[in-house]
Amino acid sequence: MRILIIEDNSRVSSLLKRGLESQGYQVYISEDAEDAIVLLGKLTFDLAITDIMLPKMTGIDLCKFIKQKYPDLPIIMLTALGTIDEKVEGFDAGADDYMVKPFEIRELFVRIKAILQRSSNKNREAYLTDLEYHDLKINKKINRVFRNGEEIELTPKEFKLLVFLVNNAERILTREEIADNVWGNHFDTGTNYIDVYIAYLRKKIDKNFDTKLIHTKPGVGFIFASQL
Repeated sequence: MRILIIEDNSRVSSLLKRGLESQGYQVYISEDAEDAIVLLGKLTFDLAITDIMLPKMTGIDLCKFIKQKYPDLPIIMLTALGTIDEKVEGFDAGADDYMVKPFEIRELFVRIKAILQRSSNKNREAYLTDLEYHDLKINKKINRVFRNGEEIELTPKEFKLLVFLVNNAERILTREEIADNVWGNHFDTGTNYIDVYIAYLRKKIDKNFDTKLIHTKPGVGFIFASQL
């Protein structure tokens, strides 16, 4: 499989390249976002790994560009920026995972395998392009959401969370289950990421509608249902 690393620190990129090649991956390196965009136009990649602090264009803007032009390409962000707001910004830009430097290379290997597996599963399920529940409609092929005919704009991570909730409608979901399936089983459930994203989703999906679909089960988790 082919991996693109976007990193302007040559020491870090060299270490990553050697480590990933030892796992059997074919690795390309770009020192800035513009060079990465050129490579993406020439070759097909299975995964991109990018820093946030890059010359010419930030990793956040690069991530948005990639997800707009290559929506199925998974992205891992590796950065020294590790606050909750910074991580949420990365996920909202479309990142599939986010690791804070310094990190353990073996953990990166595990996360890469998990993301590539999820990507493979997603491709196998690509024919399931539409989901419906109550007055909510989701077109998975073009990532559009409608409620009672009104289009609702979601970030990539909000969209992924909503799809998981709808696929498991009327079943109580623990934070651990949501973490495993939306962020990967490495996700730190000790943080409030999940609650933050549930709150984001509620504001968009439920706020302007009489029937609420996202409900909290105190001490347990959440349930997506039109009636309780």
